[in-house]
Parts: sequence; C-alpha cells; structure tokens
Amino acid sequence: MGNVESSAAEVFGVGLARAERFAELLEQHGVERGLIGPREVDRLWERHLLNSAVIGERIPEGVRVVDVGSGAGLPGIPLAIARPDLEITLVEPMARRVDWLSEVIEELDLDVRVLRGRAEEKVVRAEIGTVDVVTARAVAPLARLAGWCLPLLREGGMMLALKGASARDEVARDATAVARVGGGTPTVSECGVGLVEVPTTVVIVERIRPQASAQGKRRRNAVGVRSKRTG
Repeated sequence: MGNVESSAAEVFGVGLARAERFAELLEQHGVERGLIGPREVDRLWERHLLNSAVIGERIPEGVRVVDVGSGAGLPGIPLAIARPDLEITLVEPMARRVDWLSEVIEELDLDVRVLRGRAEEKVVRAEIGTVDVVTARAVAPLARLAGWCLPLLREGGMMLALKGASARDEVARDATAVARVGGGTPTVSECGVGLVEVPTTVVIVERIRPQASAQGKRRRNAVGVRSKRTG
C-alpha cells in the first residue's frame, strides 16, 4: 500500500486541494466546535477523509445521495470532493453543525445541499423524496438506522452504513428487523483495499418491496378484489 499522500491523490484526484482545505478546517475548528475529538486531529486523513471517500467505489455514477446525520461532514463532504458527479444532500438535525456544513460548502465551493432535520421526519422525507443511495457513519445501530434511511430510497436503492468491527454482529442481530422495514439481506463489504491501512467496513442494504405489503395484495386479490394484472 502506498502512503497516505499517494492514496489521497488517487482517491481525490483533481479535488485534492479541496480535501486538503477541508482537513485544515477540521484541524483548526473541529475540536473547539465539538465536531471531532482531540485525538482525531492527527489521524484525519486515514481515519476520516479517506475512510469516507473510498465508499465511492460502491456508488454508481451521477446518482442522488443523501448523507444522514452528517455531523462534521463525514462521509458526505469527502465523498462530494472525490465524486463531483454525485448529487449530494447532507441531513443534520443540529443547528450548529448545519452552520458548519454550510460554511464548509461555501469555502470549498461544493455543489452540495444541506437540510436541517432528521431522516425520520415527514417534512424531511417530503423535501428529499426518494434517492438512489443513503449513507450514514456512526449514527445508530443497524436496525434503527434502516428504519430511518430505507424510506428515503427508491426501490432498488442502497443504504451504505459505515461500520466498525461490530458490523457482522450487527447484521446477524438485526437482519430480521431490516427486512421488516423493506430491506434486503444486509451484506458486509470493504472499501479502499490497497488504499488505506484499514479498509472501510460498509454494511450494504438494498431497498426492496416490503414482504408484508406484497402479502397483503395477494390476500386482497384472493377474496375477490380484481388485480390489474389479470385484466
């Protein structure tokens, strides 16, 4: 594996200067504004910027992305820098963090939108509609996160939940709960292999048609409600 500098150049490409400026802003203001802990300053690139940006490997070109609970802007800001083809909206409930995100977007001249609110709120869901990909990093356990995020996705869309060492345990524990809210079988993947010392662990959940809804339709058809498919 190359060093952090060469990995950053590969991941961010022409956006490297923007990534460097974002790292500077986090280093200068992140701790005092309660965005990152003091110990994170010395490992911003490996643990935060690159860790976030490499999930772009799993995202198709030109799609709509919502980053839920964006906080300091992770993974949304590094992803936007590395993948300017994406249409990204950051969702964050805390006003002071929304202010920070707005300042960063203006400073870096990024084409990114910030929306104050929570993913589970009706007003937020109405504003966003449905998108192709939802990302989340260190927001909530998998079952709760799926309940918040999957309703934002179109059918066939993906939730990418950045997780740590507990990812497989969460999948084993929460797979049934994920299915109840319309998710497919969660899979665990690694991003950034060969680029970062510790690859980013991502739990991927596809939004599928809820099983209960499909069963309900079959029951209604069975008792004489005419199905459109049968003419």
